[in-house]
Amino acid sequence: MFTSPELVGCGLRIAGYAADPVLVQIIWLATQMQKPVLIEGPPGTGKTYLAQAFAAAAQTELIRLQCFEGITERQAIGSFDEALQRLFLETQAQVVDRQWESLRTRLHTLDFFTQGPLLQAVLQPKPVVLLIDELDKVDQKFEALLLEILSDWQITVPKLGTVKAQSVPFVVMTSNQERRLGDPLRRRSLYQRIEHPDVKKEAEILDIRTVDAPVELKAQAVGLAQALRGYNLVKPPSIDEIVQFVRALQLLGRSEIRPEDRDVLLPFLAKTEEDVKRLLLRDGFSSLVATAREYRDQALRAMSQRPEEAVA
Repeated sequence: MFTSPELVGCGLRIAGYAADPVLVQIIWLATQMQKPVLIEGPPGTGKTYLAQAFAAAAQTELIRLQCFEGITERQAIGSFDEALQRLFLETQAQVVDRQWESLRTRLHTLDFFTQGPLLQAVLQPKPVVLLIDELDKVDQKFEALLLEILSDWQITVPKLGTVKAQSVPFVVMTSNQERRLGDPLRRRSLYQRIEHPDVKKEAEILDIRTVDAPVELKAQAVGLAQALRGYNLVKPPSIDEIVQFVRALQLLGRSEIRPEDRDVLLPFLAKTEEDVKRLLLRDGFSSLVATAREYRDQALRAMSQRPEEAVA
């Protein structure tokens, strides 16, 4: 997809993702070696957005398998459409081959198979990005289902047979670490952990995702994000929530974060009843705004760098 790490970093930045040099090189090596990438870290650190940005940078399709507790092979790979098979038999009864073995073989082809995300990804004529999101929500049995595709780039389905990949997708797996993923899956992957960004990194992110926002406002928002994540909230704000927060301030015509705007801004920052109560305490939000100003100068220095110095 890319001929050099530099092109990966440039493409990600244009797509709105600020990646550090190490992550850029890992992604490039994964594409060259046809290895999946396993990204672990707290919720809201940009793991999913990395896959979305890479797909945009590579100008290819993103196919997403959203994992959840109890997900089945049928939902991930697909299944035969029995209604379509019956319809075929009813409408073609006069012309189909009456030899049972031949007929059964014909009914168990991709023509009668509803494809799930995993099968869709390997059947694409050109490489796509396959995002297997929140893999830590599934059990070890489902993990084992992925090993064939991640090792041999093929999927075996009862009655359908083995379907080999027409092109090898770039696979990004994400985990919030609700449980530890198994070693067989880890062995097949390149591993990277992503944490919440520091002041410099978040300043870079806001700089490329809210280009038209005032620099002072973005710098203060970076400071507020850092302050909130150190405030022991139940759900600290994600990177994307801070981006949306800045856009909301722009719509309100604000050039700075003001304590008196607390009530209208809280829905962007506090997403649990406990966190809302904490920030509604007397001086709670005001003290955070004051702390944010302490980080502002660091963010301003980071934003004053030339883009080519900040990009991975």
